Amino acid sequence: MLVHLLKSKIHRAAVTAANVNYEGSMTIDRCLMEKVGFMPFERILVSNMANGERFETYIIPGEGGSGDIVLNGATAHLGKPGDRLTIMSFTEVDVAQAKGWEPHVIVLGEKNAVINERGI
Repeated sequence: MLVHLLKSKIHRAAVTAANVNYEGSMTIDRCLMEKVGFMPFERILVSNMANGERFETYIIPGEGGSGDIVLNGATAHLGKPGDRLTIMSFTEVDVAQAKGWEPHVIVLGEKNAVINERGI
């Protein structure tokens, strides 16, 4: 049997820009992506701590070390620069593997710098 579990999470990511004219998705600093194991074009669930919005989109890699967290396309209407987001991806694992499962999690602070990590 398979169970659906949290794979990766970036917590308290600050939106750095919003671009409604882009075709869609969310741009995330490539270094942050790699730290938690996000893949380019991976489907993500995002929650905005400032306004309670929750939405799904996919990841576009941004410049490594930039700290970029950019809402693109329609998602640009669901937040603004400075809003704090939780960005999550999920996976399916066998129930035996799930018993010891630990997701990869980073918590961000000022300028989207990593201040805490778990499971990495």
